[in-house]
Amino acid sequence: MQAQTLMGIARSLVEPGKGLLAADESHPTIEKRFKAIDVESTESSRRDYREMLFSTPGVEAFISGVILFEETLFQNGHDGRPLIRHLDSRGIIPGIKVDKGAKPLALAEGEKVTEGLDGLRERLREYRQAGARFAKWRAVIDVDETRLPSDYCIEVNAHALARYAALCQEADIVPVVEPEVLMDGAHALARCEQVTDRVLKRVFAELGAQRVLPEGMLLKPNMVVPGKQCATQASVEEVADATVRCLLRNVPAAVPGIVFLSGGQSDADATAHLNAMNARYTHLPWRLSFSYGRALQAPALRAWAGKADNMQAAQQAFYHRARCNGAATRGEYDSAMEKAA
Repeated sequence: MQAQTLMGIARSLVEPGKGLLAADESHPTIEKRFKAIDVESTESSRRDYREMLFSTPGVEAFISGVILFEETLFQNGHDGRPLIRHLDSRGIIPGIKVDKGAKPLALAEGEKVTEGLDGLRERLREYRQAGARFAKWRAVIDVDETRLPSDYCIEVNAHALARYAALCQEADIVPVVEPEVLMDGAHALARCEQVTDRVLKRVFAELGAQRVLPEGMLLKPNMVVPGKQCATQASVEEVADATVRCLLRNVPAAVPGIVFLSGGQSDADATAHLNAMNARYTHLPWRLSFSYGRALQAPALRAWAGKADNMQAAQQAFYHRARCNGAATRGEYDSAMEKAA
């Protein structure tokens, strides 16, 4: 493990004003999103869409890294050259999703565990040779108002996250550790905070036990928000306060940055919540940024609609969302930016 290399990459990924694009949708996920715009998901259509995003003029001012699906890391563009050249040439760091998805957790009805540790050491070596410098592993934590999640579910997912992170650092790849408490359901803000607190405590206990260097990793957590079906939705300020309060209790100051997932929030809500945290809390030990998938891509996907003639409009939509979120990392976003788009 080259500690200085890991630390340098981790800091670069949370450079002020920048964050991550999560373009690591699995085949079933991107097929679902393409179906909504009447586009067939094929190797060439996925290539066209992602090449459009990666080649957006000027987006490097707001995007520090891109999480890729394995197909994309090894895929060539229209000119026969690797797709990631668009990233490398602009100083955008390529990353890779390495987990194999969440599967039912044995003897735990309604809960899941993420698989993919088998053969990971060898895959990481291959990914690094192909150009990946950071990786991501997502653990899914279902929550309800009383029973879920079980301690068992939290423990096995935290253990897997830590094993993944240790293997990444061994391979000189920065691990992005993603424990996601889902926002599905009717639970209140306080319940989300309680569960997120439990999850983060266990995750960092496992990371410490497995010797993961905190300075050479990033955390990708959920924001503390009520469930989508909760009758009482929280204000932007309440979400910001609850999220920062939970992070301060659980995340070591040595971690360089926290890159939030959007978790099903609307584009504007994800941006506003991130902005409020950075505007209201200016002396936190880590940088607060974004690692958004749908919340960065949705407007561009609709504008593109699978048509080459729409590429410029789609790139403008992607650039706009990246710019808004870049401003939010500095606490400088304003809703007026949306009207100016």
